Amino acid sequence: MLDRVLVINPNSTDGVTQAIDDAMTPFRIPGGPRIDCMTLREGPPGVESQSDADAVIAPLCRAIRDAAPETAAFVIACFSDPGLFSAREATARPVLGIAECGILTALTLGHRFGVISILAGSVPRHLRYIAAMGVGQRLAGDLPIGLGVTELGDASSTLGRMIDVGCRLRDQHGAHVLVMGCAGMARYRAELEDAAQIPVVEPTQAAVAMAIGRIRLGWGQCLR
Repeated sequence: MLDRVLVINPNSTDGVTQAIDDAMTPFRIPGGPRIDCMTLREGPPGVESQSDADAVIAPLCRAIRDAAPETAAFVIACFSDPGLFSAREATARPVLGIAECGILTALTLGHRFGVISILAGSVPRHLRYIAAMGVGQRLAGDLPIGLGVTELGDASSTLGRMIDVGCRLRDQHGAHVLVMGCAGMARYRAELEDAAQIPVVEPTQAAVAMAIGRIRLGWGQCLR
């Protein structure tokens, strides 16, 4: 039986992939599935616009088709969930998007969720997706930290901004749980949760947890 989860970073920044890989540590347990993380070399340095998200769909689907014979489930590790529905047509294996999984997980942890985005331009894209999911009434707010994907590795500037935005979402917008709106933020989850004192969802972890559940319960085929 296939027992591998492949997490694909659709941007070409290796630092983001490394942060994602580090966040997989809690799932790498004896008897658990193999979890591999890969960088999509054809992607931009950061998926920061709708055009960026659209541009990675074709190479992302090719990567999924190529890896499908040796992979039990896929996770698209970008909060835009680029190519999610096309990818589900490219393979019968489960394909999970981190935005969808992160938001759905947040709904189990609190009534209203807040999203911490990278740039202001990301917010309209997120709002469209949240509305399409039908959960807009549970959104407390979506606020940016004003940093691009490639800047997230600088902890001296990133963590402070995330804590500031997270506390504003909690105190001014009424968020009961926070969702990190970029896979490149993964390394800051524990510190952000300690500072905000409310649950923080790292969406790649949420998606991988769901992928493992799909494999273990035998839900190995994509629902068409």
